Order: sequence, then C-alpha cells, then structure tokens
Amino acid sequence: MFGSGDVATILIGVALAVFIGGTGWVLYTGLRARRAASDAIVTNARLSAMLATAPALAMVVRADGRVDCSARLASWLGLATPPRYLDDLAQAEAGLTAEDAAALAADVMSAQKSGRGFSRTVRAQGSDRALMIRGSRAAREVQAPGGVILWVFDATESEAEIVRLGAAVGYATTLYEELSGVIQAAPMPMWYRGADLRLAMVNSHYVDAVDGASAEDVVTRGVELVEGSGMGGPLANAVRARDAQAVQSQAMPATIHGERRMLRVFDAPLSTGGVAGFAIDIEDLEQARARLKRFDDAQRAMLDRLSAGVVQFAADRSLVFCNQPFRRLFAMKAEWLADRPEFDRVLERMRETKRLPEVRDFPGWKAERRDWFLAGGGEEEEWHLPGGVHLRVVAQPLPDGGLLMIFEDRTEEVQLASARDTLLRVRTATFENLHEALGVFAADGRLQLWNNKFRATWGFDEAFLATHPRVDALAERAARQLSNPERAVLISDLVRAATVERQQRGGRVAFADGRHFEFAAVPLPDGNGLFTMLDISDSRRIETVLRDRNEALEAADRIKTAFVATMSYELRTPLTSISGFAEMLHEGYAGKLSKAAVGYVEAILESVERLGMLVDEVLDLTQAEGRTPALEMHPVALEPLARAAADAVAPLAAKRKLDFAVEILPSTGEIAGDAKRLQQVVEHLLRHAVSGTPEGGRILLHVDGAAEGARIVVSDDGAGMTTQAVARAFDRFGQPGITRDGERALGLGLPLAKQFVEAHGGTIDLVSEPGQGTLITVSLPRG
Repeated sequence: MFGSGDVATILIGVALAVFIGGTGWVLYTGLRARRAASDAIVTNARLSAMLATAPALAMVVRADGRVDCSARLASWLGLATPPRYLDDLAQAEAGLTAEDAAALAADVMSAQKSGRGFSRTVRAQGSDRALMIRGSRAAREVQAPGGVILWVFDATESEAEIVRLGAAVGYATTLYEELSGVIQAAPMPMWYRGADLRLAMVNSHYVDAVDGASAEDVVTRGVELVEGSGMGGPLANAVRARDAQAVQSQAMPATIHGERRMLRVFDAPLSTGGVAGFAIDIEDLEQARARLKRFDDAQRAMLDRLSAGVVQFAADRSLVFCNQPFRRLFAMKAEWLADRPEFDRVLERMRETKRLPEVRDFPGWKAERRDWFLAGGGEEEEWHLPGGVHLRVVAQPLPDGGLLMIFEDRTEEVQLASARDTLLRVRTATFENLHEALGVFAADGRLQLWNNKFRATWGFDEAFLATHPRVDALAERAARQLSNPERAVLISDLVRAATVERQQRGGRVAFADGRHFEFAAVPLPDGNGLFTMLDISDSRRIETVLRDRNEALEAADRIKTAFVATMSYELRTPLTSISGFAEMLHEGYAGKLSKAAVGYVEAILESVERLGMLVDEVLDLTQAEGRTPALEMHPVALEPLARAAADAVAPLAAKRKLDFAVEILPSTGEIAGDAKRLQQVVEHLLRHAVSGTPEGGRILLHVDGAAEGARIVVSDDGAGMTTQAVARAFDRFGQPGITRDGERALGLGLPLAKQFVEAHGGTIDLVSEPGQGTLITVSLPRG
C-alpha cells in the first residue's frame, strides 16, 4: 500500500503529465492554426490577385439593397465612387441608363425571389464599353443572406466580335440563300453527296429529271440521275474526284422523260469529305459533233471528187488532208503523205518535182507563203510552172488556225482563152467581110456588135452605134430609110422575138431607094439575138420574072389540060364508030371474011379497046390534077369485084398463054369504097403483070383480109424491073411504052391505081428485081 506521500507524488506526476500533455496539445494546435492562417493569407493574396486580374468583377447586392462594389468596377460603370445602393447605379450623367438600371433591378429582385440566374448586357453612359452582367443568388459563404452576386464582364471586344461575326453570319446566310436559289434555278441537275457518297441534297432540275415527287423523296430513295449501280456506275466519277481531290468529268448516258440523253457529269471534292456534282446535257452537242463529223467526211469525199487539187494544213502547219487530184498534180506518194509532213516540207517536195514556179530567192518566197496562215483574208495568185502548166492557187486561212489551199489547173482554160481570142479575131474579120448586114442585140435590147455592112446599109454614124442604142431608138432612126416608115417596127418585133421569146422570125422590107432586104432574127445560145439583113433586090427581080413565067406556064397547063380533055372526048366518037363497024365486019354483016381479014378485024378491035382504055385513063388523070378523085362510097364485097377484074383480064392472059391463078380467101369480106374504082385498081395491077410476063409465065391474084382491113396481092414471075423503073413506076409522067430491052412498060395504070388506093385511105407497095418477078401489095382499111 502506498503512503500518503507516495499518493501525492503520484498525483503530482499525473498532474504534471497532464499539464505537459495539454501544453503539447495547445502548442500543436497553435502551430497548426498558425500554418492554416499562413495558408489562408497566401490563398487570400492569390485570390485577390486573381480577382484583380480577372476579366470579370464581382458586386454583391444585399437583401436591403446595399451594394458591395470595388472602385475598379465603379469605373467600369462610369461612376467616380463606388455606389452604396443598387439605385445609385443610375445617375444624371454617369452610371447606367435609367432603362438598364431598372431592368437590372428587376433581374436582381427576380433572382432573390426565385433563385434563378440571369444574364444582361448594359452600357455605361458616355462610354463605348459594353458590360455583360451575370447574376445568381449569393452563396452562404458570401455572408450576404438573401443577397445576389453579380459578375460583371467587360464584353466590349467580345460584343464587337459578336457583331462582326453576326454580320459575317448574316452575309454568309445571304450568300447561302442566294447560292441555293441559283442552284435551284440552275437549268441543269445539281447535287451534293456526303462523306459516305450518298445523296444529301438535289436541286429542282434533278428532281424533274428523275421524275421525283420532291427533293426529300429523291434523297430518301437515293435515286441516281444516270444509269448503273455500285462503284462502276454514277459513283465511280465521285470516288475518283474524292480520292484525287480534283474535279473529274465523264460522259454518261441517261434517260430523261423517256428520251435517251448524253450527259457530261462533273464531280468536285469538298473540304467536308463530300462531293458536289452537276450534269450538262450534251446530247445536242454530241449530235452536232456527229453531224459535223459527217459533214467533214462528206466534204472531204466531195473534195476528193473535185478536179482541182485540195490540201488542208492544221494549225501546227502539218498536212491533215489532200485529195487525189492534189496527189496526181504534185506527184505525192501516199506513204510520204501519211507522215503528215509540215508545210515547208510540202513546198520543198513540190520544188523537187518541178511543180513550183522558178524563183531566185526560194527561202524568202517560202516565208511569204508561210504567212498565209496568219493572213486576215484569202490569198490568190497564178503559178506558171515549167512545161506551160498554169495553176490558179487559192489559200484560205481557217478559223482554227489552219490553211486550205486549192490548186486549179487552168492550162486548158488558158489555151481555150487563147483560142477564144483567136476565134474572136476571126469572128470580127468574118463579120466585117460578110455580104450580109449583121447586128447582135443583148437580152435588154441594146446593140452589142455590128459590122460595117450593117452601118452602111442604114447609114448610121459610128458615134451613134458606139452608144449601143436600144432597138427602139435604132428602129426610130432607121424608119427614114424605108419606103414605108411604119414597117420599122418590124425590127423591134424581130429582135424582141429572138431575145425574149427565143423564137426565130423573119420578114422583108423595101427601102426608099428601091432596094429590098430580107430580115431574120435568130436567138443565140448566150441569150442574145442575131439580126441579119440580106439584099434581095436582084432575087426579087428574078422572082418577079419567075412568077410571071409561072403564071404563063400555069395558063398553058390549064389550056393543055382542057385540050387533052376535049381531045379525049372528041376521040371517043371516031373510036365508037371504028369499034362498031369493026364488030359488024367481024360478025359477017358485010359478007364472010377471009381468015386473014378476020385477023385484021380482031387486031382493029383490040387496038380500039386499048385506045379507049388509054383515053379513059388520060381523062381520069387530067380530071384529078393532084386532087383526090371523087368517090361514091358504099359497102363493097371484094370477092366478086376481084373475080370480075380477073375475068376481064383473063382473055389477055390466055392469049399470052399465061398461068393465071386466083386465090380469094373467106377473110376478104367487105370494105367501104367505090366499087368501080376498086375494080379498076385490080385490073390495072393485073394488066401491068400481064404486060411484063413472057409466054408460059405465071400470074397470081391473092385477096385476104383481117379485122382492120383487106389486102390485094398481085405477083408474077416475069423479068422484073430495074431500080430506076421501080422508082418511077407510080409517076404519071413516067415514060410509057412497051417492053424495051426486057424492061416492062410503064403506062398510066399504076399511077391511077395508086391514086385510087390512096383516095380510099390505103397504101400500095411494089417490090421487084431484075429476073425475080414483081410483087404489088395493096392494103385497104375497113372503115
């Protein structure tokens, strides 16, 4: 057990330990508070520095309206001293405006009641500074119960930037809207693809081209403008543009409104990863290009058929085309031309083949021709080549910078021109030495050419003719030379007929001095008219004499015809008496005659019959005198008519011991005609055959018919006729008589037969050769 001293010692030790522990605790707590105070001072200093340099200044508005505000913020607000109450923010010529101050007070009151923050922009009076105020209920740590803390930002620069950005946004928006309007109004499909190359926007023309309901419908369904699908279709061009980061174009077919069209599609990459595109309809351009190509091919094919040489050079002066005449003219080989030689080389090749004019300074001459490529208009010149060749060279610059050259070989033309000049000189000399008076009038009626005979005939002055007067003025002056001045109009009429009506006309006029001229106007191939005058004074006198003689001959012929007719009628009376007395003697009325006397009487009767027939024939010929004989037309059966004619000639044929055959076919039928004249035709043909057939010969009469007419054929196997006899067989003035040297007689029978046949509208043909007999065919129409 402890004693009291020990207890005290223990208590003292405990108390000492407690004191030491409390002292240590106090020391520890003080050190820690000191360290916290030091940290708080540093933090306060840092925060004060940060607040001093912060872009926003704080202002506390307490519940009673008092304001805690720094001097710096007061200067921002345009106040000389910090305000004590919120109402002090608006003063007469300083601080906020009354409107801004009232609005701010309303915001503060709202924040105090609802606890919602607010934001407002205000501007100090007399200052360009813009202040942004953001307010919220003050935290408890601010030690302002029911108060509001306002953070004030100097937004002057921000506000200017905002205004600038707002203006930029407005401008960009305007541009976007205008660009969108342009895109929508563009007369071509336009679209935009996103980064995934799907359609994101299309214009109205695109929608119309694909027959879409709307732009949203087309984008939603992903309707492509051109045919194809996948990366090988319309997206291929967009992929190339995106990957190459360059604009790509490609011609693609498309069906628009049911028509096949060719489009030129352009795709342009954008910075967003998308691709913008548009399409231009080049169908018309392609067709125009195709037509141009076809036209170019056709033009070159046409140029290849020209007789002139044609060569075309491109803008780089290389040969691009030449036709066959060019190759032949300049001896150009196809394999050499295939290399498209340059203009200078072509000229040098021409020089080598001696197809260029001989010049002293060939390089200079060649340089002058090289300038044809740059000439404003065409060039033309003549080349005289060795050997007498003449070329007309035409050089025409082309719009694309090339040159077209045409080489026309005018050698023959030059030769023809020389020959023409010679002919003109010959014509002039001929004009001047002709006996006729000549004048050439143009289509407008003016005198162009004349000879001295023309001038002398009319007595015109050379000065008057040199004015190339019109035909009316010339006729007016020529009227004084005519016996009847009114006949001068004939000159105008003839010239007008030749130049305008293109007809040849003529006429005659008498001059006042007794001369007579024959006029003629002849149209010329060049549209002019040739007026000729021939002096017919001598022939007019001869014509008068011949006319008088002809009238005398006609009167004599009429007398002769009347005499022959009268004599024919007069001869009939003694012939009738002779015939009657001879028949009486032959019949024995005067007693029986001896055998010799009977022969004599029969000879008399035969001669009388022959003479009577000749009288009838002479009467028929003299009565006709070139006129159609008068016919009594009736239906005539040819069979009995032909047999009657054969019976009439049969005794004569029997006397000459001829084989006389008659063939009449059933097709002979009837014709409309004069029976008497037709029987005379058959008799004349048979008598002609009998007269030309020797004894023992054969004669054939053949008659047949067809639907259109009848035919009478008389043939014999006699001696035939010479060509001269056949030619005059039907001539009534042919030499009549008996057979001479084997040639049958040509009497009046055949001319009369021909006259009667033609009067019936028929034809008669005679075919004969010496030793081959004679064939006569008569064709008579049914009508």
